[in-house]
Amino acid sequence: MNEWISDLQARFAAVTDRKEATVMKAYMRGQFEFAGIKSPLRTAIVREWLSGRGDVPAALLEETVRGLWELPEREYTYAALDLLAKQAKRLNERHLELLETLVVTNSWWDTVDALAASLIGPLLLRHPQLAPVHAEKWIASDNIWLQRTALLFQLKYKRSTDPDRLFDYIRRTADSREFFIRKAIGWALREYSKTDAEAVIRFVELAPLSPLSRREALKWLDRQSPGHSRGKERTT
Repeated sequence: MNEWISDLQARFAAVTDRKEATVMKAYMRGQFEFAGIKSPLRTAIVREWLSGRGDVPAALLEETVRGLWELPEREYTYAALDLLAKQAKRLNERHLELLETLVVTNSWWDTVDALAASLIGPLLLRHPQLAPVHAEKWIASDNIWLQRTALLFQLKYKRSTDPDRLFDYIRRTADSREFFIRKAIGWALREYSKTDAEAVIRFVELAPLSPLSRREALKWLDRQSPGHSRGKERTT
């Protein structure tokens, strides 16, 4: 057995709380099992697990991440994300297949958003030649989590954002009925509004966004300047 995984399993087993696990499962709409380890304790355990063994060998990284992802309790999935975050600067084009697989496996916002904004985004920023091929594939897919990834991977880019790509992807998904797509559109625009407010205002005024996307897009700007002109609201 992978020693990294067995070590973490022993650490988690010592603090499993079945009563808390039931609460956590209910919060996630019954979709995932939990060990019942609250976030502060889980974070401390994972930090010790990661620091106590040094860097995971490159040859074991993918095996460890995939193995953790396959375990039923969601805490192992979060640990896999923490492991990837620690190794983020070592990730390259070869790891995109792994990250894509994680996006579409046991998918929910709690994992997809971390993958998109904190792992895939930085990787594509370091290797910008990969974005046109991979992000285009994601936005054109019929998988909402890949589409959400395409919308959110630039979330932390600020002035490095490619606004043409961002606005194009939003236009192409603006008529989606999926809550998680509409929410992602608004979130992506809201973050970019902190870099180029006027561009976002102009886009929101013209694009046929859902009320949810529009509201989320302008939330930060409304707090900064409640009286700014937003034009006539459009709805899908």
